Amino acid sequence: MNILITGVHGFVGSNFVMALKEYHTLYGLDIVAPENEGVVKTFAWEDIETISFPMQNLPQFDAIIHLAGKAHDTKNQSAAQTYFDINTGLTQKIFDFFLESTAKRFIFFSSVKAAADSVVGDMLREDVIPAPVGPYGESKIAAENYILSKLRVENGDLRVAMQRNKLVYILRPCMIHGPGNKGNLNLLYNVVKKGIPWPLGDFENKRSFTSIDNLCYVVEGLLTKNVTSGIYHMGDDEALSTNELIALMCEAMGKEPHIWKMNKKMMESCAGLGTLLHLPLNTERLRKLTENYVVSNEKIKAALGIERMPVRAADGIMKTILSFSN
Repeated sequence: MNILITGVHGFVGSNFVMALKEYHTLYGLDIVAPENEGVVKTFAWEDIETISFPMQNLPQFDAIIHLAGKAHDTKNQSAAQTYFDINTGLTQKIFDFFLESTAKRFIFFSSVKAAADSVVGDMLREDVIPAPVGPYGESKIAAENYILSKLRVENGDLRVAMQRNKLVYILRPCMIHGPGNKGNLNLLYNVVKKGIPWPLGDFENKRSFTSIDNLCYVVEGLLTKNVTSGIYHMGDDEALSTNELIALMCEAMGKEPHIWKMNKKMMESCAGLGTLLHLPLNTERLRKLTENYVVSNEKIKAALGIERMPVRAADGIMKTILSFSN
C-alpha cells in the first residue's frame, strides 16, 4: 500500500515506519523533512492545501494515518488556542483531503483524554459520553466530532457520507511508551534512580498503558484487515499500579524498591494542606498520582479477531525502562 503518515518523524511515527516499511511504501507529512530510511518523501502541509483534484503533484495514497498533533502539556504552560489550531485544525485539513483523495482508509489518533479525564466505574469503554477536561482533550474531541459530522450510520456501521467505500478509524490510545520515548515514565524513572522513596505505596491504583509494539500491531491490522469503521480504545491487556511500575524499574536497575506505605488518610490531609499553602503535593496532584485509569481494549481485539495483544504490559514497560539507561 501507499501510506501517508502525518507527524511521521515523531516518536510514534518513527516506530510506524520501522514496523511498516518492509511491506508498504511510506510517505510523510510533517513540519520537518529530515532524511528517514523507509520514508520515500516528506511533504509539507502547504502541499495538500494547494492541490486540485484529481491530484497532479502527489502520489495516489491507499491509506492515511493522522498522527500530527500537539501533545498534552502536563505543566499547563501552553495556550489553549494552540491545541485547537493544531489538534482540531490539522485534522480538519487532512480529513477533507482524505475525502477527496483515492485513499480508502483513514486512521485518526485521538486520545482517551478526549473521552474522559477520570474514569468512572471499573474501566473506560467506547460507549462513554465524552467529557474531556482542558484544551488537550477538548481539542481532540472537537477533531473527532468534525470527522463524525462527515459520516453517517448505516446498519450500525459508520460510513463516509461522500464515498461509501472508505473506512475511518478513530483510535483513542492511553499513554503510549517505548524505547526512545521521554515521557512521564522517564520522569518517574529518574526519581527511582536517585533512590528517592515512593511514599504513596498505600494507594493501590491501576493504570493502563500502550506499548508501542502493540500499537504497531493494531495499526497494521487496521490497514490490512476488514475492520468496521468506528471509535476504538487502545491499551495493553493488563493494567499496572504505580507500585508495580517502581518494582519493574528497580528490577531493571538491579536495585531494591523503596516503597513507603504512608497512611492514606495522613497523605490526603497533607495534600489538603498543600492545596491551602500552594505546595507541590496538593489534592489535585495526589489524585492524579493515585487514581485508577483503566481502559478497555476488548472492542479493538474483537474487531481484529484476537484474544490477546502480542506484548504483555509488564514486558513492554520493561523494554521501555531498559532503554532509559542506554
